[in-house]
Amino acid sequence: MKSLEDLKIKIFADGADINAMKEVCKEGIVKGFTTNPYFLRLAGVEDYELFARKVVKEIPDLPISFEVISDDFESMEKEARKIAEWGNNIYVKIPVTNTKGESSAGLIKKLSSDGIKLNVTAIFTAEQVRVVSKALYPGVQSIISIFSGRIGETGVDPIPIVKESVKIVESIPLPNAEVLWASTREIINIFQAEDCGCKIITVGYDILKKLNAIGTSLEQASLNTVTEFYECAQKSGYKL
Repeated sequence: MKSLEDLKIKIFADGADINAMKEVCKEGIVKGFTTNPYFLRLAGVEDYELFARKVVKEIPDLPISFEVISDDFESMEKEARKIAEWGNNIYVKIPVTNTKGESSAGLIKKLSSDGIKLNVTAIFTAEQVRVVSKALYPGVQSIISIFSGRIGETGVDPIPIVKESVKIVESIPLPNAEVLWASTREIINIFQAEDCGCKIITVGYDILKKLNAIGTSLEQASLNTVTEFYECAQKSGYKL
């Protein structure tokens, strides 16, 4: 098993708690940030633009992804252009389709060719990656986010899909595009993502807190678990 220091993959923090974002930024492990409407709502954000501008002011030097919120492509385009103006470190998140299942490829091509950095999100298949890759402008930085964790929740192994996707991006070629492993569920996903060729992985703050467990021997992990359960029984005052 590699150590955290051996990893070449970039870890992005996934969420919308500005205090947590600032904290992990200071620690230096995280190389960027991603957000989405789900996390914004979870964090109680009421004014999207005000929140985003505050984040960019606090963290001006690392990439941050903010997502459009409309479902029709005309409105998405307006929102995307507005979001892109909030800071030079911003990537605009565009869903791979709208809620009707209509491909966003046309919009992606238009925005990317205009120099807007995109994070194409909610990707589940290699075919979606192929379509998106053909729409992205090679000279503009972009991120292709494959929701590996959610793929796994359907009972499908995401690893072959991610590996194929990386090959597709490399074959186009897209020298400024980075494949991202999204919806991370456990620490091992970081190593799996790197082995697949991903350049970035998004990690939730709950998982970031567990990074110090990397490198722990399985024997020690076993002992830690036994100790944890024993201490819980003692604190609870259980008797048999």
